[in-house]
Amino acid sequence: MRKITSALFAGSIALSALTGAAYAENPMVGGAAMYADKNIVENAVNSKDHTTLVAAVKAAGLVETLSGAGPLTVFAPVNDAFAALPAGTVENLLKPENKEMLTKVLTCHVVAADAMSEAIGKMIKDDGGTHPVKTVGGCTLQAKMDGDKITLTDETGGVATVTIADVDQSNGVIHVIDKVLLPKA
Repeated sequence: MRKITSALFAGSIALSALTGAAYAENPMVGGAAMYADKNIVENAVNSKDHTTLVAAVKAAGLVETLSGAGPLTVFAPVNDAFAALPAGTVENLLKPENKEMLTKVLTCHVVAADAMSEAIGKMIKDDGGTHPVKTVGGCTLQAKMDGDKITLTDETGGVATVTIADVDQSNGVIHVIDKVLLPKA
């Protein structure tokens, strides 16, 4: 009986370790654990660094889209990225009459693929240092490497850096970025 109890105990510890490892692989974002078995919206709402993004996603009516099956890659700007936009920009975009423009801006942060940083880095290398990234919103971003960091240049020449890569989601991946990507006017 003692051997069975010991084996069960050892098995439960191993299972706990494996379960913990699955969650430990994802980095913390905005002070919150990110769970690979939750979707993009379910995880993003817990990040204190993404409250502006979450509010914008809700205002644009994109919650259902970003909660869907995917696969999706979301380049998720932090609150400071939105705060760095010209004064009044965020407030203006959140107005109901500007929903179309808000949707355009947000969907220029979304790619219809599950693109982990290693794959993006390989595409950049294979394309000679710059890889065009087509977004759901119709924008084309230019992905490059800056040392070991991925950067994205938007259609206005703005450059965002991936600060936290490979946050695995049940419907894709989130890469945290430090700037808001904008479509050409």
